Amino acid sequence: MTELMVNSTIHSMLDSVTNTSTGLMIDLMADCLQGLRVVDLTRNLPGPFATRLLADLGAEIIKIEPKNGDPARAFGELFKALNHGKTTESHDFRDPQGIAAIKAHLKDADVMLDSFRPGVLKGMGLDAKTLHAINPKLVMVSITGYGLASSDSKTEINHDWADKAGHDINFMAMSGVLDQLKTASGEQAMPNVQFADLAGGSDTAVIALLAAVFTAQRTGKGRHVAVSMTHSLYQHMVMPKATGTLVKSFSGQQPEPQHDFLGGLLPCYRLYKTSDARYMAIGSLELKFWQGLCEALALPELKNSHWQLGVMPNTSESQAVAKTVSDKFASQTLEHWQQVFALVDVCVTPVLSLSEAKAHPLFAHQDAYDATSGWQQVQ
Repeated sequence: MTELMVNSTIHSMLDSVTNTSTGLMIDLMADCLQGLRVVDLTRNLPGPFATRLLADLGAEIIKIEPKNGDPARAFGELFKALNHGKTTESHDFRDPQGIAAIKAHLKDADVMLDSFRPGVLKGMGLDAKTLHAINPKLVMVSITGYGLASSDSKTEINHDWADKAGHDINFMAMSGVLDQLKTASGEQAMPNVQFADLAGGSDTAVIALLAAVFTAQRTGKGRHVAVSMTHSLYQHMVMPKATGTLVKSFSGQQPEPQHDFLGGLLPCYRLYKTSDARYMAIGSLELKFWQGLCEALALPELKNSHWQLGVMPNTSESQAVAKTVSDKFASQTLEHWQQVFALVDVCVTPVLSLSEAKAHPLFAHQDAYDATSGWQQVQ
């Protein structure tokens, strides 16, 4: 293990294990990927967040930026949150000496992550054929917007989108996910969370990467995997694909997103506005939770008005129930309902702002970068 690797591992463990502002222990999994060496050529959000997750699990990350730097540096705190604890170098990607420096790192690396368009790696001399001649076990993961076409892929996928530019909003739009984000009145909503970049790109890349590394360790053979943010998002739409068919079976037509089974159609699973123009999130999907909700709202007459008892969401009875519950929530403030449901466990929560979530006890163990791991080791 090199001195560079030891230092990176120590920093990663310190970042993951101790909250620098409170001293709280927040993660004991920073040893899981110790020894995994990742060369990160990515920029902006998807790739750096993927290697942030790997670093938090103990991997050594060597981040290589172009001479003009990662564009995410312009966002200050975002860059720090994504890239702290990584070893950073700067090289000219168009200069043979810069490419030679990258290849020197790749000679004994486990993974190379990039976010270039298809064909760019070959032009740089960093294609799979070249790199596997240097390091047969190397796993290469390319995060792309729209995936590969059949000429670049081992599967029969035919489209002309592989070389198109795009950002999160475009990948969400083309996958059908963006259309699912509608207001109750049917207006298009603009998300402020980068679902394509993070779920479709970062998380999917980490899964594919670790699976490929696992195989490479057993077989001695690496591979080049292309992750498509658009296709990954489309795969994530397993629920609306199914529920849309379900609603159509009893309504006779394909529902708009805001009228889908879990999109606001059910009285027991939707948002309700409070008297101070805030919202409560009601997830009382199962009968037992719905009946507990009705008790807490002092509406016992509604306890049997539930889809599991045959009251389907397109009926006038269901619509009347939703109106009654809506009027009830509208009669009091968010604070009032928080107090009521703090004592009743029926899947009802307030809709918190980011600042409110940050101050909530759920996130009291967040680190100096306002981050909490999505995993915890059970003692």
